[in-house]
Amino acid sequence: MATLAVGLMSGTSGDGVDAALLDTDGETKIGFLGGLTIPYGDDLRSRLLEVSQYDVPLSELLQVETEITQHHVLAVQKLFAQQPEAAKKVEVIGFHGHTVRHMPARGQTMQIGNPWLLARDLQLPVVSDFRRCDMAAGGQGAPLVAMFHKALFVDEPRPVMVLNLGGVANVTWLGEKDEIIAGDTGPGCGLIDEWALTMADMPHDRDGQLALAGKVDEETLDAALASPFFERPLPKSADRYDFDHVDVSTLGVEDGAATLCAVTAEAVYRAAQKLPAMPQCTWVTGGGVHHPVMMQMLSERLGKLRVVSEFGLNPDTLEAECFAWLAVRQMRGLPLTVPETTGCDQPRVGGVVSVYR
Repeated sequence: MATLAVGLMSGTSGDGVDAALLDTDGETKIGFLGGLTIPYGDDLRSRLLEVSQYDVPLSELLQVETEITQHHVLAVQKLFAQQPEAAKKVEVIGFHGHTVRHMPARGQTMQIGNPWLLARDLQLPVVSDFRRCDMAAGGQGAPLVAMFHKALFVDEPRPVMVLNLGGVANVTWLGEKDEIIAGDTGPGCGLIDEWALTMADMPHDRDGQLALAGKVDEETLDAALASPFFERPLPKSADRYDFDHVDVSTLGVEDGAATLCAVTAEAVYRAAQKLPAMPQCTWVTGGGVHHPVMMQMLSERLGKLRVVSEFGLNPDTLEAECFAWLAVRQMRGLPLTVPETTGCDQPRVGGVVSVYR
């Protein structure tokens, strides 16, 4: 029996809140009912990125948490205003929160966002804290989208790979015998977004205009990929700021942007080479699908590359839809992670339910 659920995602780029409606049984029945993105204001985004990268006073962290929670409430209210009939039938909200620390080697992760405020203001149960049960079970707490990818692409010719280009890039590989392998591959859009903001006062490299005008510096690329992280097989996980060693500061703005695109593409390719077989097709989702240089570089390395919009999916809201699906699974006691996706000891449910009474 299907459940109507809302999923919420605040990605590591800190650009805003994605909210989506999903009609699902938490398994292979998945009906997409639409979604939206509510951007953060410049001041809140700046403060959110600051608490994500630096040790700030606890009072500031708590203030940012309150403000982004209010932003999530606003996103759901706007979504409900767009679809008032569906809103009446929603039973649960999946709330990822915003990751401010993710240190899998230490078994530590932190997502901020107050589920009790959501539960109070929206009068619905809220599932949150998706990562820490997995990490307590020896897993790396990410990526959480892998099981959702498997449900979506269950009938695709194998082997197939799904690539999510968020702040960090992650892949889900599905084999001919229903095998699944997942993990983070390296930087996604996080480094190039930060470069564009710092060097060109742009929130991101819009339409790839910086990278299109640049040239890859091979020496910088090789140095960036010399980190031991890139040699490890999947499953593995990373924080956006684990790749701050990637240094393009000696390059011009355009060459730096092109080189950062190459770092992302080459890291994905190296991870794919360690899989049991290269994919016949790679489906791409996340903000990176809008970057023509990154997509071209990936196509040159991986071969057949398709954007999930060709599959009838929205690359900008797919992660939010995932957390709606995961919330329904949690309510039904179904696993959110398995050893092949995060390295946990056995299939684990995880998540915490907040019900405001």
